[in-house]
Amino acid sequence: MKRLSRPSRMPIDPYVLLLLATVCLAALLPARDTAADVASGASTAAIAFLFFLYGARLSTREALDGVRHWRLHVTVLACTFVLFPVLGLAARGLVPVLLTHPLYQGLLFLTLVPSTIQSSIAFTSIARGNVPAAICAGSFSSLIGIVLTPLLAAAVLGNSGGGFSADSIVKIVLQLLVPFVAGQLLRPWLGGFITRHKKVLGLVDRGSILLVVYTAFSEGMVRGIWHQVSAVRLAALLAVEAVLLAVMLLVTWYGARALGFGRGDRIAIQFAGSKKSLASGLPMASVLFGAHASLAVLPLMLFHQMQLMVCAVIAKRRAHDPEAQEARQADEAREAAAGPPAATAQSRSAVGTGGAGR
Repeated sequence: MKRLSRPSRMPIDPYVLLLLATVCLAALLPARDTAADVASGASTAAIAFLFFLYGARLSTREALDGVRHWRLHVTVLACTFVLFPVLGLAARGLVPVLLTHPLYQGLLFLTLVPSTIQSSIAFTSIARGNVPAAICAGSFSSLIGIVLTPLLAAAVLGNSGGGFSADSIVKIVLQLLVPFVAGQLLRPWLGGFITRHKKVLGLVDRGSILLVVYTAFSEGMVRGIWHQVSAVRLAALLAVEAVLLAVMLLVTWYGARALGFGRGDRIAIQFAGSKKSLASGLPMASVLFGAHASLAVLPLMLFHQMQLMVCAVIAKRRAHDPEAQEARQADEAREAAAGPPAATAQSRSAVGTGGAGR
């Protein structure tokens, strides 16, 4: 048996470092007065553009193809939008012993955010799980979360979450739902352009989120919100989030096994059902919390980095378990069986073209 090795270094998302640098910039040079108005307007436009891109990127055909595996998707959605919020509500008992009320509000908001897509797919692939299921599960979670997360926030946070009124609902519709629907409607014409410029639009996407973070944390600095947080409270928040992540990882893995899912599906459920999306959560928090968004997104930022580090270790260990070795050998056997015909066809093609392909 090959001994499992520990990764040489823990993965640190470079984008998280950019987010932290943005927070530091907001702390040193917060936007004030006219600059704050300009940043707020730009942030509003950036949020609308983000959700327009989300709608334009999501392939409706791929999402419909994934409906066939409805049991897996229902399981992931139940973990994301039922079990996570229940644990968040249970953490209310930690106030004020471990958490302040604003930090708890941010922790509770964290439990309402949709699952990730990119990292869920990446970790599922590394662990040799069901990648198509992870793609569909993450897409469904993001799509449903655009509607469900604000509704859940209004239900469980109430007025303490920044004031959910008719005006808040209008903002949610105009800044989140309308751009998303517009992106979906225009996808037939924009799909090719988005595919060709995927990397550039990805940079615009992330840059928009950085602008949202800068605006939120600048407003928090001007209002003196950050003086409410101490190092002890931050340490307590990290400990609570570590427990939350551990519980979700255990429940998604052993719960999926109890429900009769195979290994590949269990991996997809564990990685898609235990993680939260920073990209979706940050813009939503800016809309939902307003001036209090800086503290609201802090638990999500910390949880995001924690989940990346822990899930990277788990994915590498899953890739070396006996079942993964058997799956790898089966794949290699199929490739070997398909190899000779392909090689023969390639050699015939080379002869027919006079070796022009060399």
